[in-house]
This record gives sequence, structure tokens and C-alpha cells, in this order.
Amino acid sequence: MDEAVIVGVAEEPLANGVFATPATPLQAQARVARAALAQAGLTLADVDGLCTANLWGLPGAGMLPTITLSEYLGITPTFHDGTNFGGAAFEAHVPHAAIAIECKQTDVVLILYGSAQKSERSRNLGGRPASLTFQFETPWGLPTPAGGYALAAMRHMHEYGTRREDLAAIAVAARQWAALNPQATQRGPLSIDDVLGAPMVCDPLGVLDCCLVTDGAGAVVMTRASHAKALGVRPVTVRGYGQAATHWTIAAAPGLTWLLPAQIAAKRAMERAGVGHDAIDLVQLYDSFTITTLMTLEALGFCGRGEGGEFVRGGRLAPGGQFPINTSGGGLSYCHPGMLGIFLLIEAVRQLLGDVEPERQVPNVSTVLVHGTGGTLSSGATCILSVN
Repeated sequence: MDEAVIVGVAEEPLANGVFATPATPLQAQARVARAALAQAGLTLADVDGLCTANLWGLPGAGMLPTITLSEYLGITPTFHDGTNFGGAAFEAHVPHAAIAIECKQTDVVLILYGSAQKSERSRNLGGRPASLTFQFETPWGLPTPAGGYALAAMRHMHEYGTRREDLAAIAVAARQWAALNPQATQRGPLSIDDVLGAPMVCDPLGVLDCCLVTDGAGAVVMTRASHAKALGVRPVTVRGYGQAATHWTIAAAPGLTWLLPAQIAAKRAMERAGVGHDAIDLVQLYDSFTITTLMTLEALGFCGRGEGGEFVRGGRLAPGGQFPINTSGGGLSYCHPGMLGIFLLIEAVRQLLGDVEPERQVPNVSTVLVHGTGGTLSSGATCILSVN
């Protein structure tokens, strides 16, 4: 089969968490779109597929994001995907684009995301009416989304003896990777004591257990392997993928300590790719909160149920550790512009192509698992990427 491949990625530079060159979300997305396409020797005129999810312009232009972007970019895509799967949306867009490419519905697909939530101070979710299932949580004071993740963390600690120090180790590892990334928002030293001593947001999660609030924009370009060869570009192959969702509000979750969507998504992705855990050289995981990372590692099968706390101890996830993850610094220290998923894909592609700073490059990377999480531990999407 003429497989779907990734041939270009780009992100908009940040300075202290905001766009280094001021931009609206549309302007930032246009910049990264052109940069990612140029990496593959393509232009906007070559694009006939467009995927995006967003948190901008709602209500308003953001209600029809692919149409808004098509107009702004001056393109006429014949394949549109506005799937909003939460932060996992972009790991879901990759298989949707891959299927369309391999079925010859489209030739060049542009996956985009952009948000100026820090610049615009637009992150605040307070003051909105509690509708549908949120009526059972919001009026009673549960903060969204931190409250749901805090409930999961507290329950995990109760059932399995997980410690706050274990969660802190995840934040420390992310910061150590970010210190090696010139683009990261937070690069200063961080210790477990710093994390434990930070102001509490929602017990047991402190502010340093929570992702950043930043601007951000990213792009991924996909096409078929034969097209990449004609362009003279070294491609990253999409080998496997899976996705699942179980609930929106945490009250409807099938359980507080097990991330079922991640388990389902990863199982399907690995089966499609024909690989086991021992074939994965590097993992990029959504880290909206420290507990997200810990629960995802368990659900993906890299450690057993309830063993996440022990698994992350001793610097295992940090530079030089046995199980490096989130080599950009992740949502905890690199950036988090509302949705992180596209930046996990960008980092995975760069690691596979050896296109990061030498001190940040993980050696001998040929297969990467990328997993996004959306909502309140609600959705999961996994992609297996590789290079020959």
C-alpha cells in the first residue's frame, strides 16, 4: 500500500509563553502552515485536505473552524475534518487523514492548531452556565478540569499507595527536558520539594502538578509515501492508530483510577502497527496534569495497574533515565495552549528525524508512540510513528 506519511512539521516560537511575534490564532496558524509545507517542498496551493480542532472564536468563526481556516488561508480543501476530541484531537486527525490519503480522497493534508489563550487571557472557564451533564458538577463547586483530575489522583493514592512525591517526579522530569529545549516556557531548576511546596490548586494537585497556560500554534503535513519520495523528503510513516472515549464529566467516568480510553486506543494502535511494547523507543504522552501521565503509563501497559508511582521514581522519565518521555518538556513545562496533542506529534517527528538539539536527542529512535488525552480523562488517541 502507498502508505500515509508525515512530511513536515512546524511550531510558532514563544517568548515567556506568548507568541514571540504577536499574532491572532489565524495568523499564527498561517505561519506554521507555510513553514511545515515549505519543509516538504510544498505550498498552500498543494493542500487539498484540512484538519483542525480549536478553542478560539466560540461562539463565532470558531464554530466552523475548517471553513474559517480555508477562507483565511485562501485554499479550497475537498477533505475537511473538524473532529474535536479534546486534547487528543490531533492524534485522531492523523488516522482520519491517513485513511483519506490511502483511499485517494486527498493528496496533501494539513493538520493545524493555534491558540492565543494567554495573550488574550481567554482560558477562564468560569461564569458559564452548567448545561447537560455539567449540571451535576459545576453548581457544586468542582473546578473544571482540575477537579476531575484531582479526584482521580486522590483515589489512585488511596487505592495503590501512590505518593505526591511520585506525581512530583513527573513534573521534575518534564522540567529537566524543558531545560534542554530553547523553545520551552519554563526552563528553571525544579525539585520535588518545589512541587510539593507549591500552592495547592485542588487537593492533592498543586500548581506545579498542572499544565501551563500559554499561546501556541503547530502544523503537521501528511501525504502518501510515493509523493514524499518524489519530493525527495525523508518521511515518517504512520504505522498504527486507535482512539476511544468513555465520558465527558468525571461523574460519568467508568472508574477513577483506570484510563480505559488509553487502554483501548493503544491496544488497537499496536495491533495495527504489529508491534509490542519492546519495539517502542520513545513515548510522547499528554501531561495536562501529573496524574494524567501516571495513569496513561499504566493504561498503555508500560507498567501494571497501580504500579505507576513506583515506575516513575528515581528519574526514570528524565534525561538519561531508562524511560524518557515528553522530551520537549510537555504541557507541564514546554507549552499548553489549551490543547497539546499536535505538539506531541511535532516532537515525535523531530526525534525520529534527529531534528532536535543534540543534548535532547534520544539515541536510536526508530519507533515512537504518541498518545493524546482529552476532556477530563475522557478520550484517548494513540499513533505509532516510525522511520525506516
